[in-house]
Amino acid sequence: MVELTGRDLTLQTVNSVVRGGARTDLSPAAHPQMEASRQVVRDLVAAGQPVYGVNTGFGDLASQRIEESDTRSLQERLLLSHAAGVGKPLPDEVVRAMLLLRANALARGYSGVRIELVERLLDFLNKGLLPLVPRKGSVGASGDLAPLAHLALPIIGRGKVRVNGEVREAAEALASAGLEPLVLEPKEGLALINGTQAMTASLALSALDGDVLLRLADLIGALSTDAFRGTDSCFDARVHELRPHPGQIASAANLWQLLQGSEIRESHRVGDLRVQDPYSFRCMPQVHGAARDVLTETVRKLEIEMNAATDNPLIFDHPGDVIAAGNFHGEPMAMAADFLAIALAEIGGISERRIEKLTYPAFSNLPAFLVEDAGLNSGFMLAHVTAAALASENKGLAHPASIDSIPTSADKEDHVSMGQTAALKLRRTVRNVRRILAIELLAGCQAVEFLRPLRTSEELEGVHARVRQAVPMWREDRIMADDIHTAEMLLAESGAELVSSIS
Repeated sequence: MVELTGRDLTLQTVNSVVRGGARTDLSPAAHPQMEASRQVVRDLVAAGQPVYGVNTGFGDLASQRIEESDTRSLQERLLLSHAAGVGKPLPDEVVRAMLLLRANALARGYSGVRIELVERLLDFLNKGLLPLVPRKGSVGASGDLAPLAHLALPIIGRGKVRVNGEVREAAEALASAGLEPLVLEPKEGLALINGTQAMTASLALSALDGDVLLRLADLIGALSTDAFRGTDSCFDARVHELRPHPGQIASAANLWQLLQGSEIRESHRVGDLRVQDPYSFRCMPQVHGAARDVLTETVRKLEIEMNAATDNPLIFDHPGDVIAAGNFHGEPMAMAADFLAIALAEIGGISERRIEKLTYPAFSNLPAFLVEDAGLNSGFMLAHVTAAALASENKGLAHPASIDSIPTSADKEDHVSMGQTAALKLRRTVRNVRRILAIELLAGCQAVEFLRPLRTSEELEGVHARVRQAVPMWREDRIMADDIHTAEMLLAESGAELVSSIS
């Protein structure tokens, strides 16, 4: 069970809740600060002082005063009007992450909301009532307004939810779960939607996937290196100590270790006329390692953002200040998502080059396109083309979204982050890279077959055997798409297990 304090959420905790199903509750330690900020809001409303989003309009309508009798209606209308998203719903795991992250941000205690509101978000998470949230409609400031409005609608009994894969009206699903719709108090509607939790949720899940993909890249790259009859000397730790980027050192250590004990490596240690391997093999530590360092920085930024108060205005209980500011601006997450997309696109790009080298006899000295009777059979010819198409698509997806901006709300919100756009295209990049690596895995396993009876290292033989349980050797042409899908699912569902021994 995970207790939220608003201050100590980690990426691995997010994983345990969102993908592991851990129950989540609000820690009693969060209550005092939440209650203090809530009291500030009550006092200001009672005193009739103008407070943005509490008794004023929103955005360019901030100068419009709202009567005290309408302050609750104001919050409900805010959710209704701002639920303007379009497109396919976000995946369930992203919605689960959004519920968790928004609850944690409010638990920090600077949003002026009731404890009951955070507990209701966690009721939705724990009971599997997942709001239907369209994926498009956010420019990333003032936060992810439209996605978060859709996330919040079911709290007041509006909108739709998905329960066990079935889409239901929120009011009906609440009743089935034994919950009553909440009536929002002043500030609560604004607090629910003013933040970065849509982009942060997607980025967090992509970072978790990226961690597995980067270790898979080392594993699969090592298999390709041995199948190519490449050298392990370029992975020698002494080389990388002279350029001590942490990711480079870690990747080189993985590649070196994975190749130890290979009979294939020993078979060409003497008399090999090749002087140096192509860059896509020789420079793996430098490329994979650079991407690892980007991921490390991304996780650092994520764990700051996941424990931040990101709405507006912020409520400080000493001496009762209400400060309008810009913590909702998604620039830190937008840039992080863009940079991680660039890093992972490079992993896909160098993998595609290794696939090409394995299928091209002039480099590999293996049968053309890794199949017997080439000509009658085309083998991995089009598998490589697919990898090339995916790698090329990633180049477009790697174009930064965060350098774009477009004014909104009558030009008051005149610079925005496009963080949700960055996060969404990062998820597409992750999927493409997994598919490219799946193709390289199939090619590496196929290439090893032509070097028998020599065996690769014990760990790589284990990977080869795991693949062969699902995908037999290519002896003649068959539908390649089926094999690629099988390999992709292996990496998606068992990738973490495959790299459990890899740092």
